[in-house]
Amino acid sequence: MQKIKWTIICALFGMSIGIAQDNYYFPKKQLEWEQRSPSEMNLNEIKLQEAIDFALENEYKGSRDLRIAILKGFEREPFHEILGPTKKRGGPAGMILKNGYIVKSWGDTKRVDMTFSVTKSFLSTVAGLAVDRHLISSTSDKLSDYVWDGTFLGAHNEMITWEHLLQQNSDWSGSLWGVKDWADRPPKEGGIDDWKNRSYKEPGTFMEYNDVRVNVLAYSLTQVWRAPLPIVLKENLMDKIGASTTWRWFGYEDAWTVIDGLKMKSVTGGGHSGGGIFINTEDMARFGLLFLNKGQWEKETIISSEWIESAVQPSIPNSNYGYMWWLNKKGDRHWEGLSEEIFYASGFGGNFIVIDKANDLVVVTRWLEPSKLEEFMKLLTMSLK
Repeated sequence: MQKIKWTIICALFGMSIGIAQDNYYFPKKQLEWEQRSPSEMNLNEIKLQEAIDFALENEYKGSRDLRIAILKGFEREPFHEILGPTKKRGGPAGMILKNGYIVKSWGDTKRVDMTFSVTKSFLSTVAGLAVDRHLISSTSDKLSDYVWDGTFLGAHNEMITWEHLLQQNSDWSGSLWGVKDWADRPPKEGGIDDWKNRSYKEPGTFMEYNDVRVNVLAYSLTQVWRAPLPIVLKENLMDKIGASTTWRWFGYEDAWTVIDGLKMKSVTGGGHSGGGIFINTEDMARFGLLFLNKGQWEKETIISSEWIESAVQPSIPNSNYGYMWWLNKKGDRHWEGLSEEIFYASGFGGNFIVIDKANDLVVVTRWLEPSKLEEFMKLLTMSLK
């Protein structure tokens, strides 16, 4: 009777009846991650296995030699070349967490692989840490107030804010580490002269996925932190959530800058030309669990819930994109029938971290054919009793 009364109260006031945060499981460092059977977590094991079998049967079709896959995947870009480290990948792998417990895993979850644009969600988190620590006053601040070396000179570039870079709608113009912005994922129409002499879009009005501009964000954050971003991420986040010592974050071979007399590498926000974060499935799952819990890890706030809320707000030009997280909102990438609270990190070759707040799920799947993610998530949702 008490449970029925509480359910009615929750319904009246729009409250969630989900498991309280204190009852979430947080895996300890270097200890076995606690598992629960699907039935213990109210999941249908047969349906769950069907989803995993689907992931195993739909491996990314590109070469396991990722140097080959990258060159093939971006072959239409002018002057494209490998500028940073690459690594041959393993086979499909993944983990499904319910309230922090492992209910299923597949493949080699400890293998370190490239994760491509999943790196962008880590990069935006480094920006969030800077905001939390007041190194950046507001994402509406102009970059020219923080980076003085000419990166944001000119009538157009001077208008660009942190938010524009985080939402990939800055239309920043220039060259970084030898790569021109117009040569990165150019339009299907036109040629080099058309791309070079394009008219600029007003910052904040048009989204264009572009790794050069993402790398400008990484470079700018390096200036703000006055330290290499892998160290910032390690000390302020990854160590605190018990991540392994195996992950690495790389930049291009010549991406060096000098700050306070110290030479340091500026990392990339993806592996489009090599580099980015190389990481295992379990560390990706820890990162996802932190976001499921609104920045809390046990009793400690690692990153503020305010930042996470900002990061998953739809941008004006693209309702499916926030601060380098993809969102399941109404739009071109909407998954019909699944929770609109879902947000996810996405990388080349089928690397994904999916956070499903409505169902207390974190899903990591690697080397899944990218076009199959929606179907995989629908199969997984069918396992929820």
